[in-house]
Amino acid sequence: MSATATPVIEPRTLGAVPPPTPGPAAAPPRERLLSLDVFRGMTVAGMLLVNNPGSWATIYSPLEHAKWHGWTPTDLIFPFFLFIVGITTHLSLGARLARGDDRRAVVRQVLRRGSLIFLFGLALSAFPFFQWGPVEGIADPSFLDRVVYRVEHLRILGVLQRIGLAYTAAALLTLRTTVRQQVAILLGILVGYWALMTLVPVPDQGRLGLYLLDDPSTPLSAWLDRTLLGTNHLWIGGRTWDPEGLLSTLPAVGSTMLGVLAGRWIGQPRPLLERLAGLFAVGALLMVVGLMWHWVFPINKSLWTSSYVVFTGGMALVTLATCMWIIDVRGARGWTPPFVIYGLNPMVAFLGSGIMARCIYSIFKVSYDGKMVPLQAAIYQAGYASWLPPHAASFAFALSFVLLWFGILTLLYRRGIVLKV
Repeated sequence: MSATATPVIEPRTLGAVPPPTPGPAAAPPRERLLSLDVFRGMTVAGMLLVNNPGSWATIYSPLEHAKWHGWTPTDLIFPFFLFIVGITTHLSLGARLARGDDRRAVVRQVLRRGSLIFLFGLALSAFPFFQWGPVEGIADPSFLDRVVYRVEHLRILGVLQRIGLAYTAAALLTLRTTVRQQVAILLGILVGYWALMTLVPVPDQGRLGLYLLDDPSTPLSAWLDRTLLGTNHLWIGGRTWDPEGLLSTLPAVGSTMLGVLAGRWIGQPRPLLERLAGLFAVGALLMVVGLMWHWVFPINKSLWTSSYVVFTGGMALVTLATCMWIIDVRGARGWTPPFVIYGLNPMVAFLGSGIMARCIYSIFKVSYDGKMVPLQAAIYQAGYASWLPPHAASFAFALSFVLLWFGILTLLYRRGIVLKV
């Protein structure tokens, strides 16, 4: 199963879930854990909510990213998704190997899926494949001028690109290795990234990276992105740095590998409550370690610091364990169907919502109150800001966007349409 494939656990790994029992009796190890599907769906729904506010100027603080160091609930969404990518990667590849599939074929599949995810992200960055606004230096640009300008200013990296790279690297690093080797690789990645970011002098600054972490444009990762990619191909919101840059993708692989290790534990032939206890215990330990590491290497999503990987990995373990206890142990499932639907088509949700947002926030413009404004601004002002307080209006618009996509994904679900990579 790829990072964006249907979040259904492979039947050779997990089967049907039995009715929950009130006592400590465990479920058989071949169960289908609905909580894994729900966890992914909650992450996708959260992504839609925080990515599409009515106004970026009026957002409730939990729905904003941390300004720089630190974290908010919004900063958990991306690492949670990479974590579930790791879980499904282990379950899928483990099932294929258990069937006796050739390892070289498995490697080819991993490379193919990772490449497709990366290319989907690149296409989303390029959409609509020409510059729709003013073209710098050209007063009356032709269509070809607009296409060339778009290519010359195309952001090479991004969210889907990071998912593709992290999935590929984590899958290949864990395909032939033991648990001990995987833990050693993970520690090497996290400690190595910390050392690079803090103990290596940044060439254009002449100072150790440890003293340059407070400014987005000065760390080693920002210098590397500018040097190798060029400022025209970085995130437009940063210009001199990219939150999904090259060097910070390395610890993102660690976030995915934590998911692989969690998948190994979840698939163990142990009582379900024992597995839950393990997830809670390790998750709590990782959160404490991450918070302590924060003292010397701050938790920071844009830098994807090692402390951020450890802390968010712990949060993911505890959150998943909580979902498993509520859904698979206590049997409280009445609230789960919407999240299953959200998680069934994550690639459609991400690409479709991204294209829709690009269209209504930037490309499509209408006349409103005597001037041309983006379609989203007209809808927001007329339907939400006209009668709600600013923060409530922005949140209501975002919630409406989430519900709209729930309707779209429900229609695809009922027709059995799933985009697999």
